[in-house]
Formats: sequence, structure tokens, C-alpha cells
Amino acid sequence: MLSSGCISGCTTLFKPYEKRARAVLLPTAGNTARGTVAFVERADGMQVSYSIQGLAANRLYGFQIHEYGNCSVRDARSAGDVFALVKRLGKSTTDDPEGRMPDIRADANGVATGFIVVSDLALDGIRSVENRSIVILRLNNEASTVARRSAPRLACGVIRPQ
Repeated sequence: MLSSGCISGCTTLFKPYEKRARAVLLPTAGNTARGTVAFVERADGMQVSYSIQGLAANRLYGFQIHEYGNCSVRDARSAGDVFALVKRLGKSTTDDPEGRMPDIRADANGVATGFIVVSDLALDGIRSVENRSIVILRLNNEASTVARRSAPRLACGVIRPQ
């Protein structure tokens, strides 16, 4: 009887460790968007939860991981391009880069909250988003790659381990 209690208790003791990270989004010059983004690595992918306010009501926005963990320039261009694993490996592709996540939508009050689960990003290894930045773009994924590259960046935050 004692051994069966230990066996059932052992699963609680050895629960898988969830790796976590967080970014605080601050507005770029002339913008009001701000919020938080939380990252949790799970068995089925990485959950990205967001709460962002100060957006225009009822609009879609680009939601992207960028190459560098640097939001120091007023327009957040210091964050670099959208994170692309193939670029890191010195290859080229026509596929969407890993850092381009699904668009987010602001509600009637200019607030976007929710979560997505992405399978091609992680919190460690070659696909790691830690110490990169997350950027909110005025243009959504329906815009061309060229247009998105020059789109105004409304908010930026560095992704830090927790």
C-alpha cells in the first residue's frame, strides 16, 4: 500500500518543467500600443498569450518575433527583420519565416487579448525566441512582404526568460 502511494505521488513530483519567458511591449515614438506577451513551452508547441492596449479599434495587426532583442531605437528598427530560421542557417526560401505569427485583432476598445500555439518556435535551441524581440506592426499578414518590412512598428518588447 505504501508503494502504490509513492507511485501516484511520484508523477506529481516529476511533472514536466514548463519553460517560460515574457516581454513587456512599450510604444514606439508617436504610438500608444503597450502590453505584455507571455511564452510557455508545452508538449504541443509554444503558447503565446498576449494582452495589448492602445490599438485602433477593430483592426488586424501584425504580430512578429524579430531577430534582435533590441528595442532601443524610437521606431524599433533596432529589432532587425522578422526571425527566420532559414536565414540563420544561410539558406533561402519563399516560405513565411518562423517569426511571423498569426495576426491579432483589436476589439472595439482597442484591446487585443488572447493566445496562440505555435509549433515552429521554442524557448531554447536553434528555434529559440529568448532574447529576441516581439513587434506589433500596423500592417497585417495580408500585406506583401515588402510592405510589412517597411510598415510602422507600433510597439516592441524584448523576450526575457522567467
